[in-house]
Amino acid sequence: MNYLQELWAALDFGSLRNILLRLASVFLCLTTHETCHGLAAYALGDPTAKRMHRLSLNPLRHIDWMGLLMMVTLGFGWAKPVPVDPRYFKKPKQGMALTALAGPVSNFLLALVLLVGARIMVDHAAYSALNQGILDFLLSTAVLSIGLGLFNLVPIPPLDGAKVLFSLLPDRMYDTMLRYERIGMFVLWGLVLLDVGSGALNSAIAWVFRIFCRIVGLS
Repeated sequence: MNYLQELWAALDFGSLRNILLRLASVFLCLTTHETCHGLAAYALGDPTAKRMHRLSLNPLRHIDWMGLLMMVTLGFGWAKPVPVDPRYFKKPKQGMALTALAGPVSNFLLALVLLVGARIMVDHAAYSALNQGILDFLLSTAVLSIGLGLFNLVPIPPLDGAKVLFSLLPDRMYDTMLRYERIGMFVLWGLVLLDVGSGALNSAIAWVFRIFCRIVGLS
C-alpha cells in the first residue's frame, strides 16, 4: 500500500493534464478539418464520405493513430484522408479544389470561434484557476487550428494547397501531377525533418493570430 501511495504522489498530474488538453485540441482541429472536407464533397454531389460514415464529429472516425502521435509530440501529423470520388463532381478539378479548400477554411473559422469564446472569458469570467485553464485552452487551440490551416495550404502534395494549385493546370498536366502525388509526401517529410520553412510558418501563424484577435476585439 505504501508503494502505491508513493507512486500516486510521484505522478505529475500537471503534465498529464497538459497532454490530455493537447489531445483534445488535436481531436477538435483534425475532426473539424476532415469533416468539412466530407461535407464539401457531399454538397458538390459526392456521397462517398457519407457512405463511409465520415460526415461525423466523432474523432475516432477520422484519427490516424500514428498521425495523432506525431501531431501531439512534434506538431506535425495527419488524419485519415476523407475518401473523395471526383467522378461525382460536375467539374472534377474545381470540385476537388473546393473540397480541399474546405479543410483549411474550417480551421480558420474554428480559430475565430475559439477566440470569440476567449473574448467572452476575458470580458465576463471572474479570474480563477479553472477559468484561466479554459482561456489557455481556447487560445492554444486557436493557434493550433490556424497552424493546421496554414500548413495544409502549402502547395506540396498531398496537402490541400497542392490540390487547389493543381486545379489551375491544364488537364494533361493535372493528371500527371496526380499520378506522382505520392512523391510529394517524401518531399514533405524531408522538409519537416530538416526543419525547412518552420520559421516562415511560425511567423505566418503569429501574424494570422494577431489579425484574428483584432477581428474579435481581443487585445
